[in-house]
Amino acid sequence: MANTSYPASYYAASANPVPPRPALQDDVETDVCVIGAGYTGLSSALFLLENGFKVTVLEAAKVGFGASGRNGGQIVNSYSRDIDVIERSVGPQQAQLLGNMAFEGGRIIRERVAKYQIQCDLKDGGVFAALTAKQMGHLESQKRLWERFGHTQLELLDQRRIREVVACDEYVGGMLDMSGGHIHPLNLALGEAAAVESLGGVIYEQSPAVRIERGASPVVHTPQGKVRAKFIIVAGNAYLGNLVPELAAKSMPCGTQVIATEPLSDELAHSLLPQDYCVEDCNYLLDYYRLTGDKRLIFGGGVVYGARDPANIEAIIRPKMLKAFPQLKDVKIDYAWTGNFLLTLSRLPQVGRLGDNIYYSQGCSGHGVTYTHLAGKVLAEALRGQAERFDAFADLPHYPFPGGQLMRTPFAAMGAWYYGLRDKLGF
Repeated sequence: MANTSYPASYYAASANPVPPRPALQDDVETDVCVIGAGYTGLSSALFLLENGFKVTVLEAAKVGFGASGRNGGQIVNSYSRDIDVIERSVGPQQAQLLGNMAFEGGRIIRERVAKYQIQCDLKDGGVFAALTAKQMGHLESQKRLWERFGHTQLELLDQRRIREVVACDEYVGGMLDMSGGHIHPLNLALGEAAAVESLGGVIYEQSPAVRIERGASPVVHTPQGKVRAKFIIVAGNAYLGNLVPELAAKSMPCGTQVIATEPLSDELAHSLLPQDYCVEDCNYLLDYYRLTGDKRLIFGGGVVYGARDPANIEAIIRPKMLKAFPQLKDVKIDYAWTGNFLLTLSRLPQVGRLGDNIYYSQGCSGHGVTYTHLAGKVLAEALRGQAERFDAFADLPHYPFPGGQLMRTPFAAMGAWYYGLRDKLGF
């Protein structure tokens, strides 16, 4: 069987050392079989193990191979569609439940890092940067909205204040969320995997799930083995393929691109981001950036619908970086990579159950670092018979893409072009 290794990213090059993990070559029995060793799967496994379940995790490649080990590394609260949009869609009662959970994922990450002593360069503080007065007005409304749900670690930044936290002349203001922040995402996943194993969980790498045999005692088949379980958690997200056709029909993998510079001097790094906060702008097709532990600038942006890998990632992202920071024109790019996230039509996560014993969460729509950690807790609660929070997500309406899988990519790209044009024109 082919051995799938990590992409040539900065994260893979700077990952903490980990022991090799075997591929599944036997028939095993467990309480819960988790498909996917990204954040959703690892978070689910940890919560289940802490509550006495026997857990087996199947990973098609390596721990954190997908979006969990390739993303921008930013801890951003709420969902890809905010609580006010949810409230208009489902009403105040369900929105209250979801709103109460919107800031929990970041707390779970910090609890995991502290409890299991995970070395992942955790830093506090995230900035939403406004490019227009309209975007600034949206941030003012967002602050009021989040404070209504008890989230108070927020500060609006006027033009003078945002210059103090990011050396970019484009911004008219912003909002600082001190419960936001950033991490080395692959090292977070590797640390969580080690925590899973410390509690008796078993992780098999290079062990893709190729078929699920549904029924009262479902079985997950891999190329060289199988897992019989009482419950299955499907946590493959954009890397699930067509393993579960009814999930593939309502979602679309999309690619995002990231670059990492060579290490910057302490003086230059401090001049760009003096407080070492991470930043994302408020455009629909947003740019995001932060400093790493060794003073590189990680800069990401752009979306490729349908998850094709661009031929020259640096050519796409470097101009965006230089627009924000022209002072980096002579800085070398050491790494450039792409990773897939899973988009839903509503841009809200899809959570549910197939039959009585197959649970899933997918479709973070580019907002997954915090949500996936919450999802693991919610899925574990449901398996323990506490389904109120699970049901709040499961009851969100979801729709297939117009035209089915054949047309979902061009329709989504047209929508992105429209909103990108609005960003450029300042609408």
